[in-house]
Amino acid sequence: MPISAFKLQKSKLPRALTTRPQQDDYEALLPTAETCPHPVITPKEVMSVALRLKAIIDTIIPIEIKESRITRPGGASVITHNVLQLALEAAECDKKACIIYALLTCKQWFRHLELEELYDAELNALKAMACEVIAKRLIESESNQDFLFKQMLCRRFSIIVNNEETSHRNALEYAIDLHALTVIGSSGFQKCITWMWHGWIIQSPDNPTEFISYKDAAVPDFWTHYDPDRIKTPLYQNGLQLIFSIVYLALYTGAVNTANPSRGFDAVEGLLYVFTLGYIFDEVAKFYHIGFYYFSFWSVFNDTLYSIVMVSFVIRLVALGSPASSNARETNDVLAYRMLAFCAPLMWSRLLLYLDMQKFFGAMLVVLKELMKESVVFFVLLIIIVIGFLQAFIGLDTADGAVDVGARSFAYMTRTVLASPEFEPFEDFAPPFAALLNYLFTFVVSVLLLNILIALFNSAYEKVYDNAVDEFLALFAQKTLRFVRAPDENVFVPPLNLIEVFCLILPFEWWMPRQKYAKLNDVVLTIVYSPILFAIAFYEVYVAGRILRNRATGDSDDDIRQEWEDLEAELDLDHCGWLDRVRAMTPHVESEPGVWEINELRKQVSVLTEIVKTWRDEGRQESRSSDAGETETLIDGPVVDERD
Repeated sequence: MPISAFKLQKSKLPRALTTRPQQDDYEALLPTAETCPHPVITPKEVMSVALRLKAIIDTIIPIEIKESRITRPGGASVITHNVLQLALEAAECDKKACIIYALLTCKQWFRHLELEELYDAELNALKAMACEVIAKRLIESESNQDFLFKQMLCRRFSIIVNNEETSHRNALEYAIDLHALTVIGSSGFQKCITWMWHGWIIQSPDNPTEFISYKDAAVPDFWTHYDPDRIKTPLYQNGLQLIFSIVYLALYTGAVNTANPSRGFDAVEGLLYVFTLGYIFDEVAKFYHIGFYYFSFWSVFNDTLYSIVMVSFVIRLVALGSPASSNARETNDVLAYRMLAFCAPLMWSRLLLYLDMQKFFGAMLVVLKELMKESVVFFVLLIIIVIGFLQAFIGLDTADGAVDVGARSFAYMTRTVLASPEFEPFEDFAPPFAALLNYLFTFVVSVLLLNILIALFNSAYEKVYDNAVDEFLALFAQKTLRFVRAPDENVFVPPLNLIEVFCLILPFEWWMPRQKYAKLNDVVLTIVYSPILFAIAFYEVYVAGRILRNRATGDSDDDIRQEWEDLEAELDLDHCGWLDRVRAMTPHVESEPGVWEINELRKQVSVLTEIVKTWRDEGRQESRSSDAGETETLIDGPVVDERD
């Protein structure tokens, strides 16, 4: 069952990493982040760091400038090396872990000011962008990967608002909530998300609000990875959901194409409703633990689909409860199967929810989401206009006491919205008012509103595809955190959650001790997922071998050796002098040519100034030495007696 992200999992004891002697060969000899305590950073201290950073950004961006001066690297950028160094000093040495969280807090403040102070909206938008750029460059400049992942990105912080602490969250969650694409697209951020996706960074079994490294990632032992806890890995959860969704679609196709009216449920139809019941239980549990924030486009989409299927199921039960030869049974059977067939587009479109890990489908889903947002303006205008014209038509129809065309006016107006207007029904209806209103309505909808909708769709499409890569990375990060943010104490993917509800929670959880109940869950998970666990163990043993090879060569765990790297090491381009020649002719792409030439001229002027100063000092010394020599000559020369 899903539990809150801030609820301690006291019901489950920490699992031993391994009991095998060879595990010692893979343990780190030096202290790790888990063994070295980190200083406690209070919400008030985080708030002070955020205020220092806000003062820096307010100072370096006092007026509106081009956004390119903030986002681009190099000498022409506002975010210089000195600014980054000062930002680090704002966090001090012992509070460096909260600097990314504090920068995202500043971004949220500036976004709030952007909405509140419209006269300075562009300036505040630039300051919010500066927060993202500073955060991105600090992430990419951090050399300690372990500190970056577990302290700067995964450690949860809060601030003080109205003398109360806000809810705790880490920089990963904060960036996703703010849709900070610049931060999300940074290399360190995505690398941390990738490690979470593969289960190399996991939540602590003692406290799910803390993250630790998966110690067995480099252990090439099969039974070490044959562990039901590995089902919590986002990669495996996503794969299981995709498999069960394909099975669900196959069951639906079989139930719709093999209708057996006037008879009971067959195996295919029964399994279809069992799967639907499991998905409904999962939706209810998530809404119970997450609340209103769980609602999104896909949650509403799925809830609509499950509702239609369950209504069809209820009508089918009503039909089976009627006499076998009655008309009511035949009518309800036909209605049930028609409702089931009606949701076929929703059933097939549901697969897109699990294909968003591919860049093409992911970008397309982001486009659809933006189009839905932009179309809200169109539909609000359309509803207001339709209500106004519909009231006019109904008033014209009831003026003479007879109801003729007015009752059908809504159908005619709907056809006009769908670009199929009709004019004949209004020619003889309340002339000339009805015809004039119909022409005016057709003009407003077909010429004005539909063109506005096309313009909104075009702007939304360009907005997304200009940042298609960052949008896809944000979608990937959001999906990864969706598996981790509200963790499951025991992961039963629907429809297997029915086993948890009816075979574990209801009969055992309310009376069994927590430790025994946790062991019972482990046994059930191992039995249920045994085929999947075999596949996971074989895959992780293969990955462990690759990790060991990377560590032997000093590479990162997720590094994939490319085909040119072996020969590149043999050539040793640096030793033969080739890289020096390359550096000598490398163009200066980080700054404008004019800026680079001016900087070079400044260097030359500085050198010339030093030379002139040296010559001047040498000339002064020579003049002083010559003056001193003349004085000595006058003093030490022969003395002439005046009497001679």
